[in-house]
Amino acid sequence: MFDSRVKIGLFALGLFALPTTAFAGAWTLEAGTGQAALIGTLSQASQVFDWKGNVVSAPRYTKFELQGLLEYGATDRLTLMFLPGMQHIDIDIPGNPNRTGLGYTEFGGRYQILSGPSWVFSGQVTARVPGTYDSGNPAAIGYTDFETDVRALFGYNFSVAGMPTFINLEVAQRFRFGGPPDEFRFDATVGVRPAPNWLLLAQTFSVWSEGAGDAPFLTSYDYHKFQLSVVYQLTPRWAVQFGGFTTFAGTNALQENGVLLGTWYKF
Repeated sequence: MFDSRVKIGLFALGLFALPTTAFAGAWTLEAGTGQAALIGTLSQASQVFDWKGNVVSAPRYTKFELQGLLEYGATDRLTLMFLPGMQHIDIDIPGNPNRTGLGYTEFGGRYQILSGPSWVFSGQVTARVPGTYDSGNPAAIGYTDFETDVRALFGYNFSVAGMPTFINLEVAQRFRFGGPPDEFRFDATVGVRPAPNWLLLAQTFSVWSEGAGDAPFLTSYDYHKFQLSVVYQLTPRWAVQFGGFTTFAGTNALQENGVLLGTWYKF
């Protein structure tokens, strides 16, 4: 019989999606141009935030995720998106449940609604198709149901001490079908270019469940991640990204820490 802390850890499994790392943010791509990316993350958690937000020990949870991204400018104001994903999840509990296979595959589009000389406001809708329907595997919890993500995005360009800088803010409603509750999400990015080939990114990703769901999602939850990464422009078309992230606060959620490495290509 697992104690309450282990139950909390099992409940939280599968709730974490790969943080959004796309360069474009609220901005849409020019018609006929695009960008592609492949980003790998490796993360681990051996603690959870309980219902009071306190950190307590839990079974070890390890995840490797490989996320693809393809964006294409259908028009100057409409960018089409396709994001396939692969993952491996391993949980250190009796039976050692694990899973290797498709994660979520996401597709949709981003449309520029309004823009000014230094700002843009867009709307984005994507559908998320699960890669497994095996709800009996603890390593698959949270990845077995269809989802729809609807968000508003605002981006603003400016300069700090002569360095090109931007902010990108995203507010989203994620509709989750099946057992999980719907979620409200808020993402924020600050990007600074201290040199022509270098881009520094500081990002936060916050999620609040809208109540509880059906079993095993029997309590509400929230979690908040901070990610710091560096992008180096190898050529006008190719770039690499590396960094790390941590879950710094939450309730009924994993305290997850990880690293990321990615490559980007513009066409």
